[in-house]
Amino acid sequence: MPVTQAPPVSFEDTAVAFAAKSDADLRKTYALFAAMNSPATVKAGGSLMKTALRWHIPAVKFLVKHSIFSQFCGGETIQECKPVIEELGRYNIGTILDYSVEGEGDDRSFDRTRDELLATIELAHRSKHIPFSVFKVTGVAHSAILEKKQAGKPLTPAEQASYERAHARVDAICSLAHRHGVRVFIDAEESWFQDTIDALTYEMMAKYNRESAIVWNTYQLYRHDRLEALQQAYVTAKAEGYYLGGKLVRGAYMEKEGRTAAQRGYANPINPTKTATDQLYDDALRYCVDHIDRISLCAGTHNEASSLLLTELMQARRIAPNDTRVWFAQLYGMSDNLTYNLAHAGYNTAKYVPYGPVAAVMPYLLRRADENTAIAGQSSREFLLIQKEIARRRMSV
Repeated sequence: MPVTQAPPVSFEDTAVAFAAKSDADLRKTYALFAAMNSPATVKAGGSLMKTALRWHIPAVKFLVKHSIFSQFCGGETIQECKPVIEELGRYNIGTILDYSVEGEGDDRSFDRTRDELLATIELAHRSKHIPFSVFKVTGVAHSAILEKKQAGKPLTPAEQASYERAHARVDAICSLAHRHGVRVFIDAEESWFQDTIDALTYEMMAKYNRESAIVWNTYQLYRHDRLEALQQAYVTAKAEGYYLGGKLVRGAYMEKEGRTAAQRGYANPINPTKTATDQLYDDALRYCVDHIDRISLCAGTHNEASSLLLTELMQARRIAPNDTRVWFAQLYGMSDNLTYNLAHAGYNTAKYVPYGPVAAVMPYLLRRADENTAIAGQSSREFLLIQKEIARRRMSV
């Protein structure tokens, strides 16, 4: 059967990138990214928002919900996310519901998070527009116990019981995903307990990935050892007869990793330069495509060069754009020029759509704002593309 080749992808096509936005939506987004071009504004505004929400100042929640929250989040509940899911679906873009409430660190909050994740899997099972669910292990487990386990320190009876409850939560999530045929990402976290997360994830893969990749691990390629970890995971999966799912990202804890390494006196696990990270990321893409017989991959990236490279690798190996083993993903509210143009060309694409109560999701929102100012050119890139589309629309009137 001949493989359908996708048309060339242009990430400069703003008509496609912003097709879902009305003129009013575009102006609102323009104002938001204009503000995020200023690190001082982001820092001061973030501090004020946190204080105002903590003090329950009237109208602040409304203002936040209809500005930065609506840009980067789908809603406060699964129900509120449904219009976003449908809107993305109209453009052949999937939704990855990401419950972005940071737990309180007790069994009640861990159980609440587990139940919320089970609900997202149930919805994904009923919706053609939700290809993945996602969770962090620290949403259902104590990070201190994960860290202690990685360090090889014996757990107390109470800690062992707590870990076994966490293990049961993870298994419940993966079991339901397997039963419904819903893929589930297990997110990467800090290096000092990532080995524990990896071991748990591979255990779930060996149990549930016998027919296809249901459970997926996440590889942060800003760590210099992650390509090697991916390669070893492939060897193990092949030897033990299960499929490997890999979400490739650059990483999310760079400053924290460096600071912790310095404090604890061990070598920083982060690549010395961004160029080294970019090279490692692209090498990981090549490795996954070269081993597509056993690896399913998702390129979770806002990097245009890496996204374009993956389309070229797929074409070179005659992998159809809609091959279900290959996905592209970006965060909701960012890099629409990638997501919408890739989907328009027929590639499998999805948006990470965070949700949760406004006050509880504030840490996530502030990280997104900081990320847009910290990543060289990210906010300016978004801003310039929006400017370009506004000008294009004016010219076409």
